[in-house]
Amino acid sequence: MATSTPPQRVDVESLLIEVADVLNTTLDLDTLLQRVAEVVKRVIDYEIFSILLLNERAQELRFRFQIGHLPEVAERIRVKVGEGVTGRAVQERRAILVDDVSKVSHYIEAVPRVRSELAVPLINKNRVIGVMDLEARERGYFKEEHSRLLSLIASRIAVSIENARLYTRIVKQAGTLALLNEISRDLTSILNLDQLLKRIGDLLLKVIDYHMFSILLLDPAKQKLVHRFSVRFKENIQLKSDIPVGRGLVGAAAESKKAVLAPDVKRDPRYINANPETRSELCVPLIYKDEVIGVLDLEHTRRGYFTEDHLRTVSTLAAQVAIAIENATLYERIAREEQRMERDLAMAREVQHRLLPPTCPSLAGAEIAARFNPAHAIGGDLYDFLDYTLPRVCIAVGDVSGKGAPAALYAALVSGILRSLARDEPFPAEMLNAVNHSLNHRRLDAQYLVLTCALWDDEKQTMRVANSGLPRPIYCSDGHAHMLEAAGLPLGMFEDVSYDEVTIHAKPGDVFVFFSDGIVDASNAKDEQFGRSRVEHVIAKNAGGSAREIVDALFHAADTFAAGSEVFDDQTVVVLKVK
Repeated sequence: MATSTPPQRVDVESLLIEVADVLNTTLDLDTLLQRVAEVVKRVIDYEIFSILLLNERAQELRFRFQIGHLPEVAERIRVKVGEGVTGRAVQERRAILVDDVSKVSHYIEAVPRVRSELAVPLINKNRVIGVMDLEARERGYFKEEHSRLLSLIASRIAVSIENARLYTRIVKQAGTLALLNEISRDLTSILNLDQLLKRIGDLLLKVIDYHMFSILLLDPAKQKLVHRFSVRFKENIQLKSDIPVGRGLVGAAAESKKAVLAPDVKRDPRYINANPETRSELCVPLIYKDEVIGVLDLEHTRRGYFTEDHLRTVSTLAAQVAIAIENATLYERIAREEQRMERDLAMAREVQHRLLPPTCPSLAGAEIAARFNPAHAIGGDLYDFLDYTLPRVCIAVGDVSGKGAPAALYAALVSGILRSLARDEPFPAEMLNAVNHSLNHRRLDAQYLVLTCALWDDEKQTMRVANSGLPRPIYCSDGHAHMLEAAGLPLGMFEDVSYDEVTIHAKPGDVFVFFSDGIVDASNAKDEQFGRSRVEHVIAKNAGGSAREIVDALFHAADTFAAGSEVFDDQTVVVLKVK
């Protein structure tokens, strides 16, 4: 991690000469940006660095070079002008220095735990072309001197970037190929299939002034082509006539996987007379991974309108169109699957809620309270009050390895095992042995359970506790909180293990607290953990309150400590207080 140090004094004239020497030695954009990063590194010892270039048409910034960002995150991030620190730098055309991003409402998080940021616009010929952005995980890391130095060299960098971009454009094919490249970029940014198909029609019109245009997609059975989008004289129309593969010009293109050019449709025996105005037609198959997924169909009222140049242009575009359509189709399929998963998760959440005890046991000599907070929609923690003959109550608190649905399913399995074994009313150590035996007969790779089992006798005022890896319970008496020396190996991993019990003879006012490691491991923005000592302090401080008040105090203290940080582990607390 970078350490805040005062900016070194820099000979400005020497710096400008060095920048000029470095930037004038290459016209390759990637090499240029790497050298820019190296020059800036000598001035400011940064940890996170990026150059975002402005897409003027979309008015958004996109990563062109980065150090310290996850590539997949940088690839998908788009920053609108005016949004975030970098967007503001573009909009206001000045350097933006933020000492503490957590106090900035418009901050966009791309790298976790960033605290300070410096964004300097790259301006060439009075036009903003991008932003140079530096971030640090320390508050107040960047100074005004840093801002002034980067602003001083930013214009030189912008000129070099523009020269490199111009060189890149010159060496690329001009005219139509440049337009097709622009079309390809636009298509890949659209993931809604209907919007994508319309955009294809609009963009293709810039290349070829067609009169009629259709996109037909192959049906799941791969037997016929279905009209998905059609334009006639610049107006959208709905066509419901499907075309079998192999029939007509469109069907021939799909069947042969080759483009079909008909200068005069009246002279082509394959032509289906669907549009009386049509005189010439061009059909280009859409091929993805060597499989036809559809056909682009262009028609014109003039004979011989479509040329070999048109054929080559559309064929070049078709490969990108096929990819864009497949991406959009996949996105829609994923979106539907996510909706289904959301419904399933909602049902799973309801089932898990039903598996938890609806109420805490009512006892003459003690009061019990419990609370469960899953890190995700569903979680792997569990607690239960098993059916033992009164005045005895068996408390089980567990934590399953992993997160989400697999952990929740395993927790449901454990819950069923516990309730089945409870019929024999075993002591805690016997219960752990029995659960371990049952899980080893149903062993699942990488799945195990840590569980505390406690048996409270309400008449004798005794608590018997056995533990298999859950954080050791806390016993608070006369205002002093300390952990019970109950430990053991997790369940479901080893067959030949045994567990010990701890017995406590309680008196009025004593408190027993059972909890999962989600409470102890709650972390704040500095990656500090809440820890056992804070747990014990909260319990001792609130021991005079009710069981419910102690539970609420623990959760409140852990939440306050985390200060809004995301909960990454399930949290469960069960408290028994002797009346």
